[in-house]
Parts: sequence; structure tokens; C-alpha cells
Amino acid sequence: MNKNSPLISVIMSTYNSSKTLNKAVESILFQSYENLELLIMDDCSTDDTMNILKSFQEKDSRIKIYKNSKNSGLTKSLNILINKSKGEIIARQDSDDISDKDRLLKQLLFMRRKECHIVSSRARVINSNRKIPRYSFFIPKKLVMKYKNPFIHGTLFIQKETLKSVGCYDENFYFAQDYKLMKDLISKDYKIGFIKEPLYLLNLENNISQLYKEEQGYYASCVKKNKLPDLRK
Repeated sequence: MNKNSPLISVIMSTYNSSKTLNKAVESILFQSYENLELLIMDDCSTDDTMNILKSFQEKDSRIKIYKNSKNSGLTKSLNILINKSKGEIIARQDSDDISDKDRLLKQLLFMRRKECHIVSSRARVINSNRKIPRYSFFIPKKLVMKYKNPFIHGTLFIQKETLKSVGCYDENFYFAQDYKLMKDLISKDYKIGFIKEPLYLLNLENNISQLYKEEQGYYASCVKKNKLPDLRK
């Protein structure tokens, strides 16, 4: 493998996402950067998700499909995929979002130019002209992290060895796992780059953050307070 074009492992966990899955998967398969693998965990879906995935896999060998024996949640599913990945770089993609066709290439070039361990970008909200983060984009991330997570999880682009150095995702955090991860990475003083250009289309309708807002808030508060969540909640 040419060191100038490293294998990028894109990881996606999906649950009953048949209505949005096609566009999400296609946005990765049609990337201008082609040396990638797309690892997808079906977290015990009950809709047509698996049939859609199998159809994609028949057409593109870069897709690797896995299925949990029971619904395990995003955190554990992502850790499984990380351990199965072969690339030296891990990139995230959610099953109801869309990546710009040049996203991976631009993040890789940015990572090299700025010598970053991690690269994130802004996103544009689907069916809107709104960019996020908005004003907090211009505030130092360490300061913003005291109040909220300024990083869009789906845009995460990270060296695998960096991710593994903090133990990947903390499985105590069923929600807000991305907030906890970024806090762990920042505590290790890893260099994080942030691309101003929106490279991701983000769905904010009926997603996990909206459907489980109270739970997300509780787990996020645990991140802020540096405490483990009560798993009975």
C-alpha cells in the first residue's frame, strides 16, 4: 500500500435506518478518495436494513457487514468495528447523514499539512442553510468543551493508534460517547485540527440526540463532571 494513500476505515453503526441508509452509504462509496473500507454494524435492525447492506456489498467489496446478536448501542458497536478495521486511519459516518464527496481527501490532506492526530469539520444541517457549530467554532475548543461538545461526531477522522491510546470509546457511556472520547483525547494533548468548511450534511430530525435528549443530557453532564454514569439510568 502506498504510504501516500493510506487505507481509511470508515465505521458506521446502523439501527432501523432503511430510509436514510442508501444516501449515507453512497456518500462514502463515491468518495474521491478511493482507498477505503466501509465497516457497518447492523445493531439488530428489524426493518430492511440488512437487505440494503447486502445489496451494496454485492456491488462493492470494500463494504464489510457485521450484525450484533442483540441491540448493543452505538458505543459498543463502534468499538467492535474499530477492532475489526484494517486501516491506519478511522473515520466516522452516521447512517442518517451524508459526507461531501471530497471529505476524506480533504481531511487527510489537512491532517498531513497541519500534522494533526485528529481532524474534524463543520457540518451543514440537512434541509437548512445552517452551519454548525456556529459561533462556538471561533472559540477555543478546550473552553467550549467545559459547556458542550463542539465536535460533530460524524466528521471524526483520527489516527487509529491515537484512538487506541485512550482505549477507544468508553463503554460506560451509552450516550455522549463522542463527548467523552474528545475529552479523553484533549486530556492527552493530542493535536486536533478543525476544518472551517462544512464537509458533512447532518440530520437533526428524529436522530439519537433528539429522541433521547434527556439521556444525552445526563451522560453529557457526567462528562463535564468527570464522573462515571449510573448505568441504572
